[in-house]
Amino acid sequence: MITVTAFKWVPDFARGQVRDLRVRWALEEAGLPYKSKLIDQEEKATPAYRALQPFGQVPAYIEDDLVLFETGAILLHVGEKSETLLPREPKARARAVSWVFCALNSMEPSIQELGGLSAFYANEEWAKQRRPGCEAQVRKRLADLAAALGDKDYLEGRFTAGDLMMSAVFRILSGSGLLEEQPRLAALKARCEARPAFKRALEAQLADFEER
Repeated sequence: MITVTAFKWVPDFARGQVRDLRVRWALEEAGLPYKSKLIDQEEKATPAYRALQPFGQVPAYIEDDLVLFETGAILLHVGEKSETLLPREPKARARAVSWVFCALNSMEPSIQELGGLSAFYANEEWAKQRRPGCEAQVRKRLADLAAALGDKDYLEGRFTAGDLMMSAVFRILSGSGLLEEQPRLAALKARCEARPAFKRALEAQLADFEER
């Protein structure tokens, strides 16, 4: 049985954002059963947990004697087992992998910076000064991505791991209004989140928080 680590508790604003959601979603798309192992702030600092996840974050992914960390690596590993996530045709597969890296490297850093400003430093003067530049960078990235998407339903015409990761990154922008400035991207996110596998993954994450 695959095990995915997740936090026992996070603040309300982080629920539905913690990165184990991405792995749960991938496993649901692939039809692979898994269980969650919930950890607290004390356990994440222990040597035993750091052996699984060197930075004390979630998720760690345990499958028999294989242990992985970093959601991008985990997603690609799960994708090896699922044509839904990674097409078998080599060129289509390579393009899907490129979109996973795009989500994590071209899109997420500036989006995450903006999310951090809003969540943790909104009243700090330096954050107020930084915010306009950060928003401008996010807007530029979103505009470029919308142009690349064009009129397609998904980044490669059909759902892949790239769409999963990209729409998961979009979730960080919830409440900012920036994604809605690009209707094609807002529609992509809505299309991905309408998938039954996403709904099951989100329900599972939220249910773990409710049980605490």
